[in-house]
This record gives sequence, C-alpha cells and structure tokens, in this order.
Amino acid sequence: MSLPDPRPVAPRAYDRYEVWAPNARAVTVRVDGLEQAMQRGEDGWFTLAEVTAVPGARYSFRLDEDPAWLPDPRSLRQIDGVHGESTVVDPRPLREETTWAGRDLRGQVLYELHVGTFTPGPDGRGGTFDSAIERLDDLVDLGVDAVELMPIATFPGDRGWGYEGVGLYATHETYGGPTGLARFVAAAHRRGLAVVLDVVHNHLGPAGNYLGRFGPYVTDRHETPWGEAVNLDQPASRTVRDFLLGSARQWLVDVGLDGLRLDAVHELHDDSEQHFLAELAEAVSSWEVETGRPLTLIAESDRNDPATVTPTASGGLGMDLQWADDVHHGVHAWITGEREGYYADFGSAEALAAVLTRIFWHAGTYSSFRGSVWGAPVDPAGEHYDGHSFVTFLQDHDQVGNRAAGDRIHHVLSPAQHAAACALILLGPGTPMLFQGEEWATSAPFAFFTDHDQELGALVSAGRVAEFAEMGWGDAVPDPQARSTFTASILPWAERAEDAHARMLRWYRTLIGLRRRHPALRDGDLRSARVDVLAESSVLLRRGDLAVLAHRGPGSLPRAPRAREVLASFGPVRHAPDGTVHMSDAGAAVLLLHGE
Repeated sequence: MSLPDPRPVAPRAYDRYEVWAPNARAVTVRVDGLEQAMQRGEDGWFTLAEVTAVPGARYSFRLDEDPAWLPDPRSLRQIDGVHGESTVVDPRPLREETTWAGRDLRGQVLYELHVGTFTPGPDGRGGTFDSAIERLDDLVDLGVDAVELMPIATFPGDRGWGYEGVGLYATHETYGGPTGLARFVAAAHRRGLAVVLDVVHNHLGPAGNYLGRFGPYVTDRHETPWGEAVNLDQPASRTVRDFLLGSARQWLVDVGLDGLRLDAVHELHDDSEQHFLAELAEAVSSWEVETGRPLTLIAESDRNDPATVTPTASGGLGMDLQWADDVHHGVHAWITGEREGYYADFGSAEALAAVLTRIFWHAGTYSSFRGSVWGAPVDPAGEHYDGHSFVTFLQDHDQVGNRAAGDRIHHVLSPAQHAAACALILLGPGTPMLFQGEEWATSAPFAFFTDHDQELGALVSAGRVAEFAEMGWGDAVPDPQARSTFTASILPWAERAEDAHARMLRWYRTLIGLRRRHPALRDGDLRSARVDVLAESSVLLRRGDLAVLAHRGPGSLPRAPRAREVLASFGPVRHAPDGTVHMSDAGAAVLLLHGE
C-alpha cells in the first residue's frame, strides 16, 4: 500500500481556529461562549478565517447537530481536563533565549523521571515542573547529561503514568501546563541538560478520547494490545500521519525539546511504502537544519532489530537510539536469580556476557517467552550503528512499575550486588539510562497508579489484581486508584543523607566520573568490549585497558584477576601485592589492567 509522497510539515499557525472533521457536514466553534459556524475547505478541514485565535481564549467544537462540545484534537492546553474546553496557546513566545546549542545524546548519561513523583511538590501531593527544577542541580552533580520525561501529554485525572494520554499536543495541567514546561526546559538548558520527552503515538487512552468522532484516526485493519491501531496506512491516513508529525514538530521546534522517546514502536502498524518512523526521521533531519541543533529520536521496540537504528537511506527506520531490553533482562536475571516470564531465557553468565557485548540475546534465536524465533543480530562492526545506539538500563518505569508492587531491584539485592549490577550498565558500551532515585537506592517503589473516574477506575483496579493473581501475586498489588499508591511512589529526597543511601549515591557519582575521565569506558565500539566469565557468579567486562569486575556472591570470588590498580570498589575488595584482586563476598571494582 502506498501513500502520497511525504511532504515537509509546515509550521503550525497558532492564531486561527481550524479542525479536521472529514465526516462532518457542519462544524460550530464556541469561543468564549460565542458560537460561530466554520467554513468547510478541502480535505475535510474547517476554519474560522475571520476570527483571530488570541492566547487565553477558551473554545470547543460541535459536530453537526450533536449536542456535545468537544475539545480540540490539537489543543495545547486543557485547563479543566480532557473533557473540558481547550485554551488557545502559542508556545513560541514562552521559550526563553539561552545559549543552548543542543547535544548529541548518543553515549551520554540519560535520566528518566516522572514529573508527578520526582519530587513531593509544593504541597506534598505531587510534583510539578517548577518543583522538578529545584532538583536539576542534583542531577548535574550526579553527572547526568539529559533528562527524559515520562509522558506529559494531557491524560485523565491528576495522576498517572501518562501512557493513557488523549491530547498529543497538550501539556498536562497538573504539572504546570505549557508555561511550566517552558520554564523547565529553559532551566535544564541553562544547566547543560538536554530534555527528551516520552511520546505515545501507538494508541490513545480510553477516557477523553474524542478523535474518532472527528475523523478516521484509528483503523480496525490492525490490532494492538489497546484495541484498534492508529491509522497510518488506510484511507485518510495522510492527515493522521501529519497529525503525529505536527505533534512531534511542536515539541521539538516550537517548545524546544531535544528529543523524543517513542513508546512501543512495534505497535505502529504501517504497511505503507515508507514506514511512519522513517518519515518522522526524515522530517526531524530537516528540523535539525531549521533549528541549528541536534535532535534525537529514541525508539522503544520489542523487535530486537538493528534496522530500527539504521538510516533510512540504507533501508532502516532512521532512529538514533533504541531501548535494549535484553541488556536489562540479562543483568537483572543474572544478579537476582529471577527466571519468571521473559527472564526465562536469561540468568546465565553466558547470556550476561552476550548482552553486554552484542546487545541482543534473542538475535534470530528461539525465545521461549514468545514461543518463536526472535530478533536479528547486531553487527559489532556495524557501519551505521554502534553500542551507543542502544539505551541500556538497570531500572526503568516499565521494569519497576510493571511488577506487582512496583518494587525496585535494589529492594531485593544487597548494596554490593546493586553496585555490581549498575557498574555493568554505566561502564558498558551502550548509552546508559538511570531511573529516578536508583542512584541512591531509594526506599520508594514506583507502582502503577491512575486517577480515572469511578466506573473506569474500578475496572482498572480489578484488572490489575486479576493480572497478577494468575502469577500468585494478587495480594501484593496496591490499588492503582488509591492516592496512597501514588504518594508512596514519590521520591523521599531527604534519605539521600542517610549512610547507606549516601554511599550508593557516591558510587554512582564515582562511576559516572570514571566514565567521563576515561575514553575506554565511554567507547561505543562493540568490538572493544569483551567479557571474561570467571564463574557463573563473576564476570570481568573488559573496556580497553580498564575492566569492570562484578561478583554477585555469595562467598569469595572464585578466580582472582590481576590488575595494576583498583580505581574504585564497592564491597569487600582487596588488591594483593602480587596484583591479584580478591573479594570475600559480592561486590564490584573498576580495574586498570596490566595490559595484554
């Protein structure tokens, strides 16, 4: 199936009222209480040409004789939530002039955060952009290069993860709306921090989703875990694709963000000659020229396919980076011993060594969890990508929040085991990402929480319990609708000063500092990374003339490597006079080797 040739996405006109409603015979707009008929133009677009859209005006649309007044699908602000009227906003004047020239995020240290739980906020009931600004200096001190925000597009209620958003252009009001976001972006850039936004193009939330009334935004030709797919390849899909491209342009160009993390791109079902992701990649390349700064696209993909990070000119999808879940699974299963679900094929030192040096464990091999052959191999000498093309992490919102109680990996590990696991991630060949609070081994979980209306909320709560009851964990599930589930997930920053938390924070700072000072530790060439398996409990990740020694315990290190110097260590590590490195239990060390 083919589509019309891609065309440049024009800058949005924020001073006029317009809406795409191809199935409607007539559209009425209500602006600050005054109703006016809109004029139908080409391709189902309705406009109100004689009236200027003034920032602050409240408006909504009525289709034909339907009594319901609906918010604008391209609204930038929903003061009264997803069901209320839209508010006119021009985001461009909100941007502060800074000297920010952008940053290439490949190989940098990323930090994922959820605005609502990153800080307690001004009243202790949840964080905002402004309260997050107050903690940006802590991220700079840690050594972070970029902040990745979980979705902020408007979603139902006050609290939630953001993946049930229905306004792909609007900024969630509880966090501070468009003006709060503008202040956050400017504050981050002044500190040298890039800002990436998690966006959801693969589905829309169930509450406040009015797009289907306006036009064929979804199609039953394809199915997703959330129902019908976004219409990327059926009749009228050209305008739907432009809708998504326009949202991306607004965040990157008008708001001034540095990149987008694209949720579950494997659920963007598209049989067009040019996949939507490739079209987006080419559009972003043109916006880089327009803005004069690098812009980054990061894909979350379940396909284990390096074509995701292969340029479009070479037949790929053109993403700059993709999340590497296999690296997470390999480290997590090895250090914890968990083997349930998708961890079934992981856990061995062999699998750990493979993901640390070749990214994918399932690389054209059988996946017992999926029941089929899965993935494709990563070429260590790949012409178009390297280790930095893959985002690696010990924790992220999915791998923590999708557990029954939202418990963190360090809640079941000793500090020394936690130190060993994070060292493999931070000093490996990928682009490392931290998840809020892991750097000090926070006591807070990150649970799944929502704020739906009573009817939908009851279904969500029951479904969550039923999901985990099948695994025998139903009693461990906190009610996602309870405010206490949300507040328990808010980071308690004061605990960073306590001994155990402060020690872990120093370890993370030390590792990031070593990564910055030693080129071998930030080298993305996969050919320069190799792993010596000392035993099932111990590995030596070699990075040029340096190495990361990780021992999960229990008991002593079964085979002692030799080193010229121990640059940093966590746990019972001893460097003997003969150069051998010993551990009496779990721990980690960064070694300067004697050379080959």
